[in-house]
Amino acid sequence: MSHGMNIFRILGDFLHLFSFIVLILKIRSQRSCEGISVKTQQLYLVVFLTRYLDLPWNILHFTPFSLYLACFKIIFIGSTAMIIYLMMFKYKRSYSKDQDWLPLYFLMPPCLVLAFVWNEGFTVFEILWAFSIFLEAITILPQLVLLQSSGNVENLTSHYVAALGGYRALYLINWIYRFATEKDYSHWLVWVAGLVQTAIYVDFFYYYFQSYKKGSKMTLPTSV
Repeated sequence: MSHGMNIFRILGDFLHLFSFIVLILKIRSQRSCEGISVKTQQLYLVVFLTRYLDLPWNILHFTPFSLYLACFKIIFIGSTAMIIYLMMFKYKRSYSKDQDWLPLYFLMPPCLVLAFVWNEGFTVFEILWAFSIFLEAITILPQLVLLQSSGNVENLTSHYVAALGGYRALYLINWIYRFATEKDYSHWLVWVAGLVQTAIYVDFFYYYFQSYKKGSKMTLPTSV
């Protein structure tokens, strides 16, 4: 396999792709975006656009590995843009705006400031890349806040969030595997952000597996 590629990363990439399929299927089949945070989707679009600045290089380099990366990057950007369009225009009336209340200005500016302080090179590309890493770590927060506000979690929505959490967990295993098998592999910025992101999902997965064991619809403790 190419440098940095292993079964855990590949599985993580495809589970990430699966999360988009689940979410688009939920919205299109139900003709509703109820229970979905558009703010989380907007944050993900910012993450992808600031991280994938090397997309033209991936395409022009034209190796199996670079084309693999390019395909996933294009799919992730396009799918996220499509979801935002569906939520803000086509199925706007079903959007749970009152429950999607977490302000983006609580999340984005601290990540940008941190990117200026902690990065792998003080250049525009490296700062934006670091910003995208830090931002992705907390991008799921508006979605989790929305779900906690409503209490009840629709099945496809719970599977979507679980797929996102699973993708991040597989990437965590990928980093451990690379640390054990690659000489001088070290990526503290990514590791710390990834650990934070994985930890955010712990509470959700507790209730997700509890509902699975009971064969019941997932519920979360409400904030009121």
